[in-house]
Amino acid sequence: MVLLIPVFFTAFVVVLYSTPALIKVAILKRLFDSPTEERKVHTRSIPTIGGIIIFAGTLFSFSLWYNVGESSNYLKMLQSLKEFKLIIACSLILFFVGVKDDIIGTAPVKKLFAHVLVALILVLMGDIRVTGLHGIFGVDEIPQWASVFLSIFTYVVVVNAFNLIDGVDGLAAGIGCLASIIFGIWFIFANEYPYAALAFALAGALFGFLIFNFMPAKIFMGDSGSLIIGLLICVMAIKLIEYPIADLKGNMIYLSKPVYVIAALVYPLLDTLRVFIIRALKGQSPFTADKNHLHHLILACGYNHAKTVIIIYVFTVLTAALSLTSIYIYDATLSLVLILGVALLFLIVVLRQKKIKKNKAKQHLHAKNLEN
Repeated sequence: MVLLIPVFFTAFVVVLYSTPALIKVAILKRLFDSPTEERKVHTRSIPTIGGIIIFAGTLFSFSLWYNVGESSNYLKMLQSLKEFKLIIACSLILFFVGVKDDIIGTAPVKKLFAHVLVALILVLMGDIRVTGLHGIFGVDEIPQWASVFLSIFTYVVVVNAFNLIDGVDGLAAGIGCLASIIFGIWFIFANEYPYAALAFALAGALFGFLIFNFMPAKIFMGDSGSLIIGLLICVMAIKLIEYPIADLKGNMIYLSKPVYVIAALVYPLLDTLRVFIIRALKGQSPFTADKNHLHHLILACGYNHAKTVIIIYVFTVLTAALSLTSIYIYDATLSLVLILGVALLFLIVVLRQKKIKKNKAKQHLHAKNLEN
């Protein structure tokens, strides 16, 4: 457990001291993201290959400090080695797909193929999959075929969710950092230190990156970063959900693991579901870029980038804290409804604020026209 502190700070220091050099390289090689599209909210060209250093910092710190030999269970140690071998292999696939997209672009269908390929490897070869709903809607276990399809769907959704929310300075990195810490804390209490180390390595790398990515951003993570974050977060989420209850102690036995995970990821999941529904109703591809994301709505309420992401950070922390009430509710479905209700309330408040702001702007314009 003590090693989790150097895991976090090693990743943090690697990213902190390496990012300025990466920014210089990006400037020299003209690897920019220019504000050439209406949907983009930045007003100047910014380097967009920050995912390289996030991936490097996370992998370096985890590899340096994680000692698989510390495990007292030999079979568990072998399973961990198998899983991490596949996780690294799959992260390399998404990393290079992301780098290609950041530099020269990649067709959405090709990225989707990479997502499905990675999901198949992890589900079929690594057996890292969702085996049931764990009490939600009264369902525990599900058939294996349903488990495979649900797990593949989960991978594709979560990875794309982090890719989609990367539209405001510090948003994807901050939510990824918070989710990693939330998962890491759970793994510590569950004595699952290998995944706790992975969580805090990612959190450290993202915290270091936030120093350069928070408003005003000096560098973007790009797809090479958001895809890696989505993959690692998704793997940790599934491992948390599927952790054997028999190995848990105290109140953790009564905590609904799916609700805890959904609460930590409620913002990217809510935003993804919303924009996909809107695009489907318009007859557009779900991968069509637009300005219908929740962070765009909050910006339209009159907040700047910093205030927008802080609002979303606070929302994420509150929902994660609220999920702890499942210990006392004893009903996973009711706990999930509570979290989803809070998420819906958040969406309604944002939409109402935007409407009020829009009406005030119309009134101001009307008054100005009357004066003229």
